[in-house]
Amino acid sequence: MNLIEELRWRGMLHDFMPGTEEQLASGMTTGYIGFDPTAHSLHIGNLATIMLLVHLQRAGHKPIALVGGATGMIGDPSGKSAERNLLSEEVLQANLSGIKKQLEKFLDFNAGANSAEIVNNYDWFREFSFLGFLREVGKHLTVNYMMAKDSVKKRISADEDGDRAEGLSFTEFSYQLIQGYDFYHLYKNKGVKLQMGASDQWGNITTGTELIRRMDGGKAFALVGRLVTKADGTKFGKSEGGNVWLDPNLTSPYKFYQFWLNLSDEEAEKLIKVYTLLPQEEIKRITEEHKQAPHQRALQKALAKDVTIRVHSQEDYLAAVDASEILFGKGDLETLKGLREDVLLSVFEGVPQIEVSRQQYASAETVTDLLSEATGGQVFESKGEAKRMIKNGGVSINREKVQGADDAVRFELLQGKYLVVQKGKKNYYLVCVN
Repeated sequence: MNLIEELRWRGMLHDFMPGTEEQLASGMTTGYIGFDPTAHSLHIGNLATIMLLVHLQRAGHKPIALVGGATGMIGDPSGKSAERNLLSEEVLQANLSGIKKQLEKFLDFNAGANSAEIVNNYDWFREFSFLGFLREVGKHLTVNYMMAKDSVKKRISADEDGDRAEGLSFTEFSYQLIQGYDFYHLYKNKGVKLQMGASDQWGNITTGTELIRRMDGGKAFALVGRLVTKADGTKFGKSEGGNVWLDPNLTSPYKFYQFWLNLSDEEAEKLIKVYTLLPQEEIKRITEEHKQAPHQRALQKALAKDVTIRVHSQEDYLAAVDASEILFGKGDLETLKGLREDVLLSVFEGVPQIEVSRQQYASAETVTDLLSEATGGQVFESKGEAKRMIKNGGVSINREKVQGADDAVRFELLQGKYLVVQKGKKNYYLVCVN
C-alpha cells in the first residue's frame, strides 16, 4: 500500500515536505505523532489523527505514538486563542494512562519489525535543565524563525478590526522548540524520519525538521493530514453537549453511535473514508446504495457501525442499535428488557425522569392512578385526562399499549425499577420506582 496515495483518495492528505514520498518508498520508515494529555481520554477529533498512524502501519512502516508528559505541562498554542490552564503532574499521569489504553485499540504492538510503540517525552525532558536546554537546543533557532510561525503570529497580531491581540507567554512560545526537540530526540534514538499530525501542526513539525538539520546535519520529513471540520468550518468532534469522547464513561456507546448516525449525507460520505478502514470499492458500493435510497442512511449506518465497534465493541454496537430502535418505535418489551441499565439511562437521558416510591407504586390500584396521582401529575395532571388518552389508544408502558384506564398495575419493572411511559407519539417519561 502506498501511504500517500491511500491518504489522498481518502481525502486525508493536506501537505508533505519534498522528499517524503521518496523516503517512504525507500523502505520501512519510522514515523510519529504526538498527543497532548490534556484530558484522560482522546476524542474523535484526535481519532482522525490516530488514523494517520494506522495507515502508516498498514503501509508497512513503523508508528510511534508520543504522549506528551512534558509538553502537556505547557500547552500548544496552535489553534488556540488563549493560554490553557497548566495541569498538575498527578493529573497528567492519570491522563497519560487513559490515553495509552485507547491508543492500544488502534495500533498493532505485535507486528514484528514495524510494531507500534508508545513513548513519553517526559522521560527525556525530566533530567534536562533549563540552562542545558538553552545551550544545547535554543541557540540553534532564531527568534525571527519562531515568530514567523502562524501559531505565533495569530496570537500576537491584532485582528482585522484592530483589536488588541491576546498575546503569548514565553511558556507557550517555547512549545515549538520543545516539540522540535522531541523530533530530534526520536530521530537520534529511534531512527524516526517522519513526523505527522493535523494541518495546524505544520509549523511545529517543520521546526523539528529544521532543528534536526541544524543540530545534526540530518534530513527528516513532515506530513500533515487535512483538519477535519464541520460544514461551518469549526473543528469536528463536538456535539451540542461538548466533545465526543472515546471513553465510554464520558460519551456512552449509545450517544457515540447516535453521533455518527445523525451526520448529514455530505459529512458521512466524506468521513467514512477518514474514520473507517473500508476499502475503496466497498465505500463506492455503500455510497451508491445510499444515493439510491438516502432515507435508509446506508452511509451513516456503515460509518457508525465500523467506528463504534472499533472504539468500543461489537456488544456495545448491538446494544446501541437496539436502543436506537426504542425511540423510533420499532423496539418491543423484549428489546427494552435486553438493554443494560447504563444504556437504558443513556437512551432516556433527555426525557423527564420521575421518582416514585415503592409504597406509591404498590398503592396505585389502576394505570390511571399510577400515571396521574402516583407520578405527581407529571405524566397526566388529572385522572380524566389520563382516561381520555388511554381510551384513544395513546398511552404505552414498556412499549406495550395500555388497553384500559382501569387496568391493574402489573408491569414488569425494567432492571427491577424502571418503566418507560409513552404519551402520544413523541412524549416519553422514565419512571423510576425506588
